[in-house]
Amino acid sequence: MSTDRAGDRILLEGVSAYGYHGVLADEKRDGQTFVVDVLIHLDAATAGRSDDLHDTVSYAEVAGQVVARITGPSFDLIERLAEVVADDVLDHALVDAVEVVVHKPQAPVGHPFTDVQVRVVRENAPRVVVALGANLGDRGETLAAAVDALRDTDGLTVTRVSPVVETDPVGGPEQPPYLNAVVVGRSTMAPDTLLARLHEIEAEHGRTREIRWGARTLDLDLIAFGAPGSRHEVTSDDPTLTLPHPRAHERAFVLVPWHDADPGARLRVGPGPDGIRSVADLLDGLDATGVRALPGAAPLDGPVAVGEGAS
Repeated sequence: MSTDRAGDRILLEGVSAYGYHGVLADEKRDGQTFVVDVLIHLDAATAGRSDDLHDTVSYAEVAGQVVARITGPSFDLIERLAEVVADDVLDHALVDAVEVVVHKPQAPVGHPFTDVQVRVVRENAPRVVVALGANLGDRGETLAAAVDALRDTDGLTVTRVSPVVETDPVGGPEQPPYLNAVVVGRSTMAPDTLLARLHEIEAEHGRTREIRWGARTLDLDLIAFGAPGSRHEVTSDDPTLTLPHPRAHERAFVLVPWHDADPGARLRVGPGPDGIRSVADLLDGLDATGVRALPGAAPLDGPVAVGEGAS
Protein backbone atom coordinates (compact mmCIF):
# COMPACT_ATOMS: atom_id res chain seq x y z
CA MET A 1 0.00 0.00 0.00
CA SER A 2 1.00 3.65 -0.43
CA THR A 3 3.36 5.20 2.10
CA ASP A 4 3.58 8.65 0.49
CA ARG A 5 1.72 10.46 3.27
CA ALA A 6 3.92 11.54 6.17
CA GLY A 7 3.05 10.75 9.76
CA ASP A 8 2.13 7.79 11.91
CA ARG A 9 0.29 4.79 10.48
CA ILE A 10 -1.36 1.52 11.38
CA LEU A 11 -1.33 -1.01 8.54
CA LEU A 12 -3.72 -3.96 8.56
CA GLU A 13 -3.10 -6.21 5.56
CA GLY A 14 -4.84 -9.24 4.17
CA VAL A 15 -8.12 -9.32 6.11
CA SER A 16 -10.07 -11.98 4.23
CA ALA A 17 -13.59 -13.33 4.38
CA TYR A 18 -16.22 -14.86 2.13
CA GLY A 19 -18.75 -12.49 0.62
CA TYR A 20 -21.35 -12.15 -2.12
CA HIS A 21 -20.44 -8.90 -3.85
CA GLY A 22 -20.60 -8.57 -7.62
CA VAL A 23 -22.77 -7.62 -10.55
CA LEU A 24 -23.31 -11.16 -11.85
CA ALA A 25 -26.04 -13.41 -10.49
CA ASP A 26 -23.66 -16.29 -9.77
CA GLU A 27 -21.39 -13.99 -7.75
CA LYS A 28 -24.33 -13.09 -5.52
CA ARG A 29 -25.40 -16.75 -5.34
CA ASP A 30 -22.09 -18.56 -4.90
CA GLY A 31 -19.87 -15.89 -3.37
CA GLN A 32 -16.08 -15.72 -3.28
CA THR A 33 -13.19 -14.63 -1.08
CA PHE A 34 -12.41 -10.93 -0.71
CA VAL A 35 -9.23 -9.53 0.81
CA VAL A 36 -8.97 -6.03 2.30
CA ASP A 37 -5.97 -3.92 3.34
CA VAL A 38 -6.43 -0.88 5.57
CA LEU A 39 -3.84 1.84 6.08
CA ILE A 40 -4.80 4.20 8.92
CA HIS A 41 -3.15 7.60 9.32
CA LEU A 42 -3.23 9.00 12.85
CA ASP A 43 -1.11 10.62 15.54
CA ALA A 44 0.25 7.70 17.58
CA ALA A 45 2.37 9.85 19.92
CA THR A 46 -0.07 9.76 22.83
CA ALA A 47 -0.42 5.98 22.66
CA GLY A 48 3.34 5.67 22.38
CA ARG A 49 3.73 7.51 25.68
CA SER A 50 0.75 6.07 27.55
CA ASP A 51 0.79 2.43 26.40
CA ASP A 52 -3.02 2.65 26.61
CA LEU A 53 -5.31 1.11 23.97
CA HIS A 54 -7.81 3.95 24.44
CA ASP A 55 -5.25 6.36 22.96
CA THR A 56 -5.08 4.58 19.61
CA VAL A 57 -7.25 2.65 17.15
CA SER A 58 -7.76 -1.04 17.85
CA TYR A 59 -6.75 -2.98 14.74
CA ALA A 60 -8.73 -5.94 16.08
CA GLU A 61 -11.86 -3.79 16.09
CA VAL A 62 -11.13 -2.54 12.58
CA ALA A 63 -10.59 -6.12 11.38
CA GLY A 64 -13.96 -7.06 12.83
CA GLN A 65 -15.63 -4.19 11.01
CA VAL A 66 -13.99 -5.21 7.72
CA VAL A 67 -15.15 -8.82 8.07
CA ALA A 68 -18.67 -7.62 8.92
CA ARG A 69 -18.74 -5.61 5.72
CA ILE A 70 -17.38 -8.43 3.55
CA THR A 71 -19.85 -10.95 4.93
CA GLY A 72 -22.71 -8.45 5.17
CA PRO A 73 -25.26 -7.22 2.62
CA SER A 74 -24.25 -7.63 -1.00
CA PHE A 75 -22.97 -4.75 -3.12
CA ASP A 76 -22.65 -4.79 -6.89
CA LEU A 77 -19.29 -3.01 -6.89
CA ILE A 78 -16.17 -3.46 -4.79
CA GLU A 79 -15.85 0.32 -5.03
CA ARG A 80 -18.90 0.44 -2.76
CA LEU A 81 -17.40 -2.13 -0.42
CA ALA A 82 -14.21 -0.07 -0.19
CA GLU A 83 -16.26 3.08 0.49
CA VAL A 84 -18.23 1.65 3.40
CA VAL A 85 -15.10 0.12 4.95
CA ALA A 86 -13.40 3.52 4.75
CA ASP A 87 -16.45 5.15 6.31
CA ASP A 88 -16.39 2.70 9.21
CA VAL A 89 -12.71 3.38 9.88
CA LEU A 90 -13.25 7.14 9.76
CA ASP A 91 -15.82 6.75 12.53
CA HIS A 92 -12.86 6.25 14.87
CA ALA A 93 -12.24 9.76 16.18
CA LEU A 94 -8.44 9.47 16.19
CA VAL A 95 -8.20 8.63 12.47
CA ASP A 96 -6.98 11.48 10.25
CA ALA A 97 -7.25 9.59 6.96
CA VAL A 98 -7.59 6.05 5.67
CA GLU A 99 -6.57 4.13 2.57
CA VAL A 100 -8.57 0.98 1.79
CA VAL A 101 -7.70 -1.60 -0.85
CA VAL A 102 -10.26 -4.28 -1.72
CA HIS A 103 -8.85 -7.30 -3.58
CA LYS A 104 -11.08 -9.59 -5.62
CA PRO A 105 -8.71 -12.39 -6.69
CA GLN A 106 -11.49 -14.57 -8.10
CA ALA A 107 -13.17 -11.84 -10.15
CA PRO A 108 -14.80 -13.04 -13.41
CA VAL A 109 -12.32 -11.21 -15.68
CA GLY A 110 -12.34 -13.75 -18.51
CA HIS A 111 -8.56 -13.61 -18.99
CA PRO A 112 -5.54 -14.74 -16.96
CA PHE A 113 -4.77 -12.33 -14.11
CA THR A 114 -3.38 -12.37 -10.57
CA ASP A 115 -5.55 -9.80 -8.80
CA VAL A 116 -8.21 -7.13 -9.16
CA GLN A 117 -8.19 -4.34 -6.62
CA VAL A 118 -9.91 -1.06 -5.89
CA ARG A 119 -8.09 1.53 -3.79
CA VAL A 120 -9.81 4.51 -2.11
CA VAL A 121 -8.26 7.25 0.03
CA ARG A 122 -10.53 9.26 2.31
CA GLU A 123 -9.75 12.16 4.65
CA ASN A 124 -11.56 12.50 7.95
CA ALA A 125 -13.82 15.47 8.59
CA PRO A 126 -16.59 16.25 11.07
CA ARG A 127 -19.56 13.91 10.87
CA VAL A 128 -22.80 15.77 10.15
CA VAL A 129 -26.42 14.69 10.36
CA VAL A 130 -29.15 16.36 8.29
CA ALA A 131 -32.86 15.62 8.72
CA LEU A 132 -35.12 15.98 5.67
CA GLY A 133 -38.87 16.45 5.60
CA ALA A 134 -41.61 17.39 3.11
CA ASN A 135 -45.41 17.36 3.19
CA LEU A 136 -46.40 19.43 0.16
CA GLY A 137 -46.17 18.56 -3.53
CA ASP A 138 -44.44 15.40 -4.70
CA ARG A 139 -42.81 14.63 -1.37
CA GLY A 140 -40.71 11.67 -2.50
CA GLU A 141 -39.39 13.45 -5.57
CA THR A 142 -38.51 16.48 -3.47
CA LEU A 143 -36.56 14.45 -0.92
CA ALA A 144 -34.69 12.61 -3.69
CA ALA A 145 -33.80 15.93 -5.33
CA ALA A 146 -32.61 17.29 -1.97
CA VAL A 147 -30.30 14.30 -1.49
CA ASP A 148 -28.90 14.89 -4.98
CA ALA A 149 -28.31 18.55 -4.11
CA LEU A 150 -26.51 17.57 -0.91
CA ARG A 151 -24.35 15.14 -2.87
CA ASP A 152 -23.47 17.91 -5.32
CA THR A 153 -22.44 20.30 -2.54
CA ASP A 154 -18.71 21.05 -2.48
CA GLY A 155 -17.26 20.27 0.93
CA LEU A 156 -19.97 17.75 1.85
CA THR A 157 -19.61 13.99 1.40
CA VAL A 158 -22.82 12.01 1.83
CA THR A 159 -22.03 8.59 3.30
CA ARG A 160 -25.39 7.21 4.44
CA VAL A 161 -29.02 7.83 3.51
CA SER A 162 -31.91 6.42 5.47
CA PRO A 163 -35.02 4.79 4.07
CA VAL A 164 -38.03 7.11 3.81
CA VAL A 165 -40.67 7.08 6.55
CA GLU A 166 -44.10 8.71 6.66
CA THR A 167 -44.94 10.61 9.83
CA ASP A 168 -47.85 12.39 11.40
CA PRO A 169 -47.33 16.17 11.83
CA VAL A 170 -46.11 17.25 15.26
CA GLY A 171 -47.28 20.66 16.48
CA GLY A 172 -48.38 23.51 14.26
CA PRO A 173 -51.64 23.82 12.30
CA GLU A 174 -53.53 20.96 10.72
CA GLN A 175 -51.56 19.71 7.72
CA PRO A 176 -50.80 16.62 5.60
CA PRO A 177 -48.45 13.84 6.76
CA TYR A 178 -44.72 14.16 6.11
CA LEU A 179 -42.15 12.05 4.39
CA ASN A 180 -38.92 12.11 6.40
CA ALA A 181 -35.39 10.83 5.97
CA VAL A 182 -31.93 11.43 7.40
CA VAL A 183 -28.61 11.94 5.62
CA VAL A 184 -25.28 11.32 7.34
CA GLY A 185 -22.09 12.69 5.88
CA ARG A 186 -18.82 14.52 6.48
CA SER A 187 -18.30 18.23 6.01
CA THR A 188 -15.22 20.36 5.47
CA MET A 189 -17.49 23.41 5.58
CA ALA A 190 -18.02 25.37 8.78
CA PRO A 191 -21.40 24.75 10.46
CA ASP A 192 -22.82 28.15 9.50
CA THR A 193 -21.74 27.66 5.89
CA LEU A 194 -23.40 24.26 5.79
CA LEU A 195 -26.59 25.70 7.33
CA ALA A 196 -26.64 28.43 4.67
CA ARG A 197 -26.37 25.73 2.00
CA LEU A 198 -29.31 23.85 3.53
CA HIS A 199 -31.41 27.02 3.45
CA GLU A 200 -30.39 27.56 -0.17
CA ILE A 201 -31.59 24.07 -1.13
CA GLU A 202 -34.87 24.69 0.73
CA ALA A 203 -35.40 27.94 -1.16
CA GLU A 204 -34.77 26.18 -4.48
CA HIS A 205 -37.77 24.00 -3.64
CA GLY A 206 -40.07 26.88 -2.71
CA ARG A 207 -39.68 26.71 1.07
CA THR A 208 -41.27 29.65 2.93
CA ARG A 209 -41.28 30.35 6.67
CA GLU A 210 -44.46 32.36 7.34
CA ILE A 211 -45.95 29.87 9.82
CA ARG A 212 -43.83 28.14 12.45
CA TRP A 213 -44.11 24.35 12.14
CA GLY A 214 -46.43 24.84 9.20
CA ALA A 215 -46.66 22.75 6.05
CA ARG A 216 -43.59 22.96 3.82
CA THR A 217 -42.28 21.80 0.48
CA LEU A 218 -38.90 20.96 2.04
CA ASP A 219 -37.32 21.18 5.47
CA LEU A 220 -33.61 20.54 6.05
CA ASP A 221 -32.40 20.61 9.67
CA LEU A 222 -28.77 20.38 10.75
CA ILE A 223 -29.07 17.94 13.65
CA ALA A 224 -25.44 17.54 14.73
CA PHE A 225 -21.97 18.61 13.63
CA GLY A 226 -19.11 16.36 14.71
CA ALA A 227 -19.38 13.08 16.58
CA PRO A 228 -20.29 13.75 20.23
CA GLY A 229 -17.22 13.67 22.45
CA SER A 230 -14.81 13.85 19.51
CA ARG A 231 -12.41 16.64 18.64
CA HIS A 232 -14.71 17.53 15.74
CA GLU A 233 -17.81 18.14 17.85
CA VAL A 234 -19.37 21.59 17.66
CA THR A 235 -21.89 22.76 20.25
CA SER A 236 -23.63 26.11 20.05
CA ASP A 237 -26.35 28.04 21.91
CA ASP A 238 -26.64 30.64 19.15
CA PRO A 239 -30.37 31.01 18.30
CA THR A 240 -29.50 31.07 14.57
CA LEU A 241 -27.56 27.80 14.81
CA THR A 242 -28.14 25.68 17.91
CA LEU A 243 -26.05 22.51 17.95
CA PRO A 244 -26.96 19.82 18.44
CA HIS A 245 -30.54 20.48 17.37
CA PRO A 246 -32.38 21.23 20.64
CA ARG A 247 -35.43 19.06 19.89
CA ALA A 248 -33.88 16.19 17.94
CA HIS A 249 -33.74 13.91 20.98
CA GLU A 250 -37.52 14.01 21.34
CA ARG A 251 -38.47 13.68 17.67
CA ALA A 252 -39.18 10.14 16.57
CA PHE A 253 -39.45 11.32 12.95
CA VAL A 254 -35.75 12.22 13.18
CA LEU A 255 -34.49 9.39 15.36
CA VAL A 256 -36.23 6.50 13.56
CA PRO A 257 -34.71 7.15 10.10
CA TRP A 258 -31.39 8.18 11.68
CA HIS A 259 -31.21 4.84 13.50
CA ASP A 260 -32.13 3.06 10.25
CA ALA A 261 -29.19 4.73 8.49
CA ASP A 262 -26.74 4.36 11.37
CA PRO A 263 -27.70 1.94 14.17
CA GLY A 264 -24.65 3.01 16.21
CA ALA A 265 -25.52 6.72 16.12
CA ARG A 266 -25.16 8.83 19.26
CA LEU A 267 -26.47 12.29 20.16
CA ARG A 268 -25.49 14.78 22.83
CA VAL A 269 -28.44 15.64 25.07
CA GLY A 270 -26.52 17.23 27.96
CA PRO A 271 -23.07 18.31 29.12
CA GLY A 272 -20.08 16.04 29.60
CA PRO A 273 -19.63 12.36 28.77
CA ASP A 274 -22.84 11.44 30.60
CA GLY A 275 -24.79 13.71 28.27
CA ILE A 276 -24.12 11.50 25.24
CA ARG A 277 -26.85 8.95 24.51
CA SER A 278 -27.27 6.38 21.79
CA VAL A 279 -30.10 7.05 19.37
CA ALA A 280 -31.36 3.52 20.06
CA ASP A 281 -31.71 4.33 23.78
CA LEU A 282 -33.45 7.61 23.04
CA LEU A 283 -35.94 5.81 20.82
CA ASP A 284 -36.78 3.38 23.62
CA GLY A 285 -38.24 6.28 25.57
CA LEU A 286 -40.33 7.75 22.74
CA ASP A 287 -43.72 7.01 21.26
CA ALA A 288 -42.91 6.26 17.63
CA THR A 289 -46.40 5.12 16.59
CA GLY A 290 -46.74 8.19 14.35
CA VAL A 291 -43.76 7.07 12.26
CA ARG A 292 -44.54 4.50 9.58
CA ALA A 293 -42.17 2.58 7.34
CA LEU A 294 -42.78 2.70 3.59
CA PRO A 295 -41.57 -0.71 2.38
CA GLY A 296 -42.39 0.02 -1.26
CA ALA A 297 -40.70 3.42 -1.37
CA ALA A 298 -37.82 3.83 -3.79
CA PRO A 299 -34.47 4.41 -2.06
CA LEU A 300 -33.39 8.05 -2.09
CA ASP A 301 -29.76 7.30 -2.82
CA GLY A 302 -29.01 3.75 -3.88
CA PRO A 303 -27.65 1.24 -1.33
CA VAL A 304 -27.94 2.30 2.28
CA ALA A 305 -24.80 1.71 4.32
CA VAL A 306 -25.60 0.13 7.66
CA GLY A 307 -23.28 1.79 10.14
CA GLU A 308 -21.38 0.01 12.90
CA GLY A 309 -19.68 2.95 14.54
CA ALA A 310 -20.70 6.09 16.39
CA SER A 311 -22.16 8.86 14.35
